[in-house]
Amino acid sequence: MGRKDLILSAETIIFNPLFIKSYHAMHPTFSTHHHHSSSIIRPVAVLCFLFSLLTADAQVDDLPRTRPETVGIPSAAVDRLMDSLMALPRTAIHSLIVMRHGQVAYESYPAPFRAESMHTMYSCSKTFVAAAVGIAISERRLNTDSRVADFFPMDHRNAANYRQMTVRDLLTMASGITPDWDFRNMEPQWTSYWLSKTIDRPGRKFRYDSMCTYLLSAILQKVTGQTLLEYLKPRLFEPLHITRVEWEKSPEGIDTGGWGLYIQAESLAKFGQLLLQGGRWRGRQLIPEAWVKEMMKKQIDNGGPGYGYQMWRCEYPGAVRADGAYGQYILVVPDKDMVVVITECSAINGTRQRRLVWRELLPLVVDTQLPLPHEKKPVQRLLPTPEGSKRAPKRMPRQLAIGLKPNVYAWSEVAVERTGSSVTFSYVQEGRRVSLPMTYGRWNTITTSVTPVYSVRAKDRFKGISGPFTLAGSYAFAPDGTLHIRLHYTDWITLLDITIGNLDTSQPTVGTLDTFHPTVALRENHAEQPLHLEQPVRENP
Repeated sequence: MGRKDLILSAETIIFNPLFIKSYHAMHPTFSTHHHHSSSIIRPVAVLCFLFSLLTADAQVDDLPRTRPETVGIPSAAVDRLMDSLMALPRTAIHSLIVMRHGQVAYESYPAPFRAESMHTMYSCSKTFVAAAVGIAISERRLNTDSRVADFFPMDHRNAANYRQMTVRDLLTMASGITPDWDFRNMEPQWTSYWLSKTIDRPGRKFRYDSMCTYLLSAILQKVTGQTLLEYLKPRLFEPLHITRVEWEKSPEGIDTGGWGLYIQAESLAKFGQLLLQGGRWRGRQLIPEAWVKEMMKKQIDNGGPGYGYQMWRCEYPGAVRADGAYGQYILVVPDKDMVVVITECSAINGTRQRRLVWRELLPLVVDTQLPLPHEKKPVQRLLPTPEGSKRAPKRMPRQLAIGLKPNVYAWSEVAVERTGSSVTFSYVQEGRRVSLPMTYGRWNTITTSVTPVYSVRAKDRFKGISGPFTLAGSYAFAPDGTLHIRLHYTDWITLLDITIGNLDTSQPTVGTLDTFHPTVALRENHAEQPLHLEQPVRENP
């Protein structure tokens, strides 16, 4: 049931005798003897109860809503933008939010995703860290010229260069250290290991590296005595009414900073609007206005439009963005007074998504109200389920379990069970089984405490993330009898396609394709030829 459906059903609940009886049991002081007052109190009480349900997932529907035309945006333009985004190859759109003049003019969450879905934001996290640095500077805890060596004294083989490295160099990805994306998978002491690397002269060359942001998180923890998340909660998240927020932690107990922020799409929209407003929110200056300008302006050449403080300058004049791997974006467009948020799982270069916003939406935005079109019933968009038939091969067994070789998912077995018109798919991950009953042509969901498939292989990944996680799935049989299963981890990011072939033989094969790994990661023990699939574009978080 959707949130609007819940509200619309209020009248039915209000006058349901079973509800009234239950309400009396919970609230014995409530009386219906005073018929006139009870006719008012009862609906109000129920609506408050329903509102508590709606807000149980935290801060969705917090921002003011309006129709696109009232803020100069044609409805047809945002509908067309959403259609174009959903038509992109190797891309699953999770959310699109378009804001203008501080109001949500358009939003869409294709099923099985919802507004309430949490999401790992990859490098969108970095921009929140830059905001934290600005707040800490305003509290005189550090400044952009603060030297990294003062926070982490050590004897370094490049001592002169190490002594020159500053907070500003970390903010601009100019530490002088060559990025190493794999050491986090093996080393428990990230700070000392990274800082011990060869350091070229800092401040000269842009080298994008999430460890720069991690070190900013470590510095903030040193100067505040709090983790990054603890520090930001009263200063940023609580004033924005972002109550559901978590952050991954390193083996050192430091919030990862450069990735790992776990939050809802509407919370990204709030943060984007805060930046658009110069750090001011409902009469309070949460981030110094001068600092927001520094974040958004070009600080270093990156071979493109430029890089600010943990923010990317955009191709569209004046626009900036927070940018996370696999397609997480906060686009801030000052000249249109707009914020656009996109979350997705995409294996293509993100310039295509941004180009659609620049070309299909922004040129049609005007500074006057537009005539309102005839109101249409909202359409619930649906991410595509696997193509094919629900008819299984005639000789496919009703139950099938397949052992797997060691793989990146840590899955030891997959199993399929047919019951009537449904198929139950299960897998065993690190000794724990996850089972998902699926219906052809529809998304079915379950919740599980088993962690999702994730591209980041760092030690202690998921530390700081409480779960549980939501898994959605659907299936179809191809004409040759191959079973195609599609899984969305809707409280994370991952899209996973699984194919199980030769179902009517004694040697079925298992293949997978996801956004993170270029070839099949799973196969049955006796399979001789792994299935080779198209290699996706890979990005670092």
